[in-house]
Amino acid sequence: MHATSMQRSGWRFALLGAAAFVVGCGGPVANATAQTTGDVVTSVRPEPREPLADRQARALSFDQWLAQFRTRALGEGISAQVFDTTMQGAAPSTRVTDLDGAQPEFVRPVWEYLDSAVSDTRVANGQREAGARAETLRAIEARYGTDARAFLAIWGMETAYGAIRGSFPVARSLATLAFDGRRRDWAERELIAAMRIVQEGDARPDELVGSWAGAMGHTQFMPSSFHNYAQDFDGDGRRNIWSDDPTDALASAAHYLRQEGWNPGQPWGMEVRLPADFNWLLADRYVRRPAAFWNEIGVRTYAGGAVPDHGVAGLFAPAGVGGPVFLTYPNFNVIKRYNNSDSYALAIGLLGDRIYGGAGVQASWSRDVLPLTRSDRREVQQRLTALGYDTQGTDGLIGPNSEAAIKRFQSATGLIPDGYASDRLLAALRAAG
Repeated sequence: MHATSMQRSGWRFALLGAAAFVVGCGGPVANATAQTTGDVVTSVRPEPREPLADRQARALSFDQWLAQFRTRALGEGISAQVFDTTMQGAAPSTRVTDLDGAQPEFVRPVWEYLDSAVSDTRVANGQREAGARAETLRAIEARYGTDARAFLAIWGMETAYGAIRGSFPVARSLATLAFDGRRRDWAERELIAAMRIVQEGDARPDELVGSWAGAMGHTQFMPSSFHNYAQDFDGDGRRNIWSDDPTDALASAAHYLRQEGWNPGQPWGMEVRLPADFNWLLADRYVRRPAAFWNEIGVRTYAGGAVPDHGVAGLFAPAGVGGPVFLTYPNFNVIKRYNNSDSYALAIGLLGDRIYGGAGVQASWSRDVLPLTRSDRREVQQRLTALGYDTQGTDGLIGPNSEAAIKRFQSATGLIPDGYASDRLLAALRAAG
């Protein structure tokens, strides 16, 4: 669950929490990249499948792939015994293939995501865990400098505080993904990393279970991330993220966040109010400014006070004009390194705050303004580019280039330049030709 380029694009985590509890499909569902766009998948459109005869013919070559992979694994230091034990009975999983082939298309608005992700039930369960484990959480905070709000909320999001950790055999899942070939090198590297977990004595092969994409334990670590960040916090000689006791997993998540740049004492962000004459071109989460700047132009905390100085912060309006607005600090982006999604990071921040007595989102959402499907977002990019507002690509992912193009179009046509890709924006683009 960590630092490879593939993982950075969304493969570090199988999103057990965000998918199983927000989407409500059960288990690690959908696909491991569902959250990279900041949207919430509510249904998926599978890729066209090969004819059955072709799939059966390909399946005959699994033993050949396995033999070649065995040579690679042994060449990288995995013992023959560990390889054979870990891979015993491994065969392609059609369930993993089906889940891997599902592409996100339809999305739920961010407010619906947060309604589920930061539900009263999840908050109450988090408060119960915070009370029961207060001493452990304080000790983890003291060692790593990471706020318990963050790693406790991650635990709640990923596995409902350990209630649903996934039941897919990791070796079979990763072997399936490697054999499929679309991400072979990545999956083989993760599979070798899983074998090293066995070889180093942290887990038995039968204990390596998790999501369909290979994420494991209470906080859903990929095998490579386990090696980089897992911690033996309880001192029993094992970095045991699979145990019913979540101590090592919580410490591992805290260590991960700190190593990825967590700033001790800095919040993830806060909800704010904007002045009536606010220039929406300043609402750019990619550009951070000091508290003095925000105070000077009239931005206030939601309670009406001056913005406190926690360092530079950028404005984030996840639903554009008419919705809640947040000042986000660098720690917000650290959370995104755990799962590269604005919505996920926002949910983690809000859930952690509510567990420890915060109010959650206070402003109302404009629930009649709807987000777009990925194909609609591609159309937005195509139309903007055709009109002279180059989005630097038409992949259906609304990043800084697309947001800047949207703002230029909105400014030129008399719309409020909030950069939000909504159904209303698409209607305006269609009307513009």
